Amino acid sequence: MTSETKGYDRTSRVLHWSVAAIVIGLFASGFWMVDLSYYSSWYRTAPFWHKSVGVLLFLMMGYRVLWRLLNGTATPLASHSKAVQRVSHLTHLLLYVLIFLIICSGYLISTADGRPIEVFGLFDLPSAGELFAEQADRAGVVHKFAAYGLIALAVIHALAALKHHFFDKDETLKRMLNP
Repeated sequence: MTSETKGYDRTSRVLHWSVAAIVIGLFASGFWMVDLSYYSSWYRTAPFWHKSVGVLLFLMMGYRVLWRLLNGTATPLASHSKAVQRVSHLTHLLLYVLIFLIICSGYLISTADGRPIEVFGLFDLPSAGELFAEQADRAGVVHKFAAYGLIALAVIHALAALKHHFFDKDETLKRMLNP
């Protein structure tokens, strides 16, 4: 795909929808996990899966950024004003920043005690240890509010795509659904 391409290629579409599904799943599991009691059978299992999928998301996002840098993105529609194009660009940039902020803060929470993150039982992601005072608590606040911000922005992103599809009747959503 080149920057002159009208739509999104298969890889971009698969990455977009995979990341969307993973982000929603991680948000839902994180929201649920905070209320688990020590005696719940999920108390240790849920964080293991949450962290493992979070590492998978990091790898996917790294690949997604690399793919986008090397292949560009779809050309904005002619019907979109410069203001709409700027808002779209800023929204996508903020979505990426929030995802990486959540991943980094999650890493800081999980490794503050010096233990690595076990990823699907396949390998361990080493710990950097406690880099600053009250790391787990401070990173936890960032993790929580960045996650809420990401979900709010993702909802706005989805509503904008639906607005383009149903009200503006343009190709915005179709370009992310169709080859």
